[in-house]
Amino acid sequence: MRPSSSVHFLKLLAILFLCRTAVHAEPLVSPTWGFALDLPEGYAFSGGDGRDRFSFIADFDEPLHFDLVAYKPGRYASVAELATDVAKRLLSEGDASPFMYRGKEAVLLELSFVSPSGPAEGWAICVELPVIGADAGKAPGTKSGHLVALAYGVAGTEGYDKFHLSALDSLAPAPADRNEPGPITAFAYPGEGKIQIPVAGLRETAFIDASDKEAAKYLVDREFSVLRGYAGTEVWQDAWRRFYRAVRRDAFPRLAGIAFAVERELSSGPRSAEGAARGAPSGSVSADREFAEGVLGWTQSFAYERDLLGSDFVDLVSAATEGRGDCDSRALLAAILLQRANIDAAIMVSKEYGHAMLLADLDGEGARFTFENRKWMVGETTAKVPFGMIGKNVADPMKWLGILFE
Repeated sequence: MRPSSSVHFLKLLAILFLCRTAVHAEPLVSPTWGFALDLPEGYAFSGGDGRDRFSFIADFDEPLHFDLVAYKPGRYASVAELATDVAKRLLSEGDASPFMYRGKEAVLLELSFVSPSGPAEGWAICVELPVIGADAGKAPGTKSGHLVALAYGVAGTEGYDKFHLSALDSLAPAPADRNEPGPITAFAYPGEGKIQIPVAGLRETAFIDASDKEAAKYLVDREFSVLRGYAGTEVWQDAWRRFYRAVRRDAFPRLAGIAFAVERELSSGPRSAEGAARGAPSGSVSADREFAEGVLGWTQSFAYERDLLGSDFVDLVSAATEGRGDCDSRALLAAILLQRANIDAAIMVSKEYGHAMLLADLDGEGARFTFENRKWMVGETTAKVPFGMIGKNVADPMKWLGILFE
């Protein structure tokens, strides 16, 4: 598999999308419509008008296509009308399945049609766009625009459906959707209602949706399968970053109740004593540092678990409620919990060390990792040590890859 690049794609990033300056790939954001997109690595811009129409192609063993079109309010009376028109114009024979995505009408289309290069198959999402700009403050009932995103490839080829679904699931039609499960996962695992469940190793319980564990595992397994396709390529680092971005986006809302439970228990009086017993810095320690030490100690108590034959990453809902996981599951879980407590956090991973660690913006003494002009405090989730301690055998900063999420 050989992901390719394109000078046109670079121009697109610079001109058509509002993106933060960074040394690595990030989601694309449309300043016109407000939607965001985080395609798998290797998809290059191949055509469009630079505003409402965009086409991408990935040069793998077989070409994979991703097309996106945004329509102004009034062009279609409903999402169902848009979906019918798309299927009609393509002469597609696939099924159409309507659903609601975060309060917006949506339709999932199964594509089976004949493209200019031959028989093709894949999937498409049709969805309402938010009312933006001057119309955003108008009365309810103001018409919204619509969007269709199509992901497809050569019919009959195996192994690429996961790329189509991953690409579509990366779509966030509205800014508020960027920290919520994507439309494909939401379609496959609609909410089933809240259940109360114990949080591993704590006295607290938390409310999660009955579908959260299964949905989170589906997302992890699919995205890990996509990630494997980039092993040995030049873009493996960006593929890693995208994997963790996808997992974080899906898990962030699912962990809301768990985050409240963790904060309730670890923000109580005994936390300072527990932190001191684990070797936390003495003297005047900020509440953020104390809470972060508590979260770190909690993840350090998990059972170490790997699945070398599977996705090798325990989904974060299971990790938090069952007290198990590898280093990167623990680090990402802890980072989300700190972020939900308004503490800036990230993770770093190492291919050479086969390891992952938590990063947090904390005061006090300890080892730090400099990434994007910030010095992050290092947190080891698999050994009983406080923040700021790192083993000499994994201390070379050049062998670590920092991953930020916001």
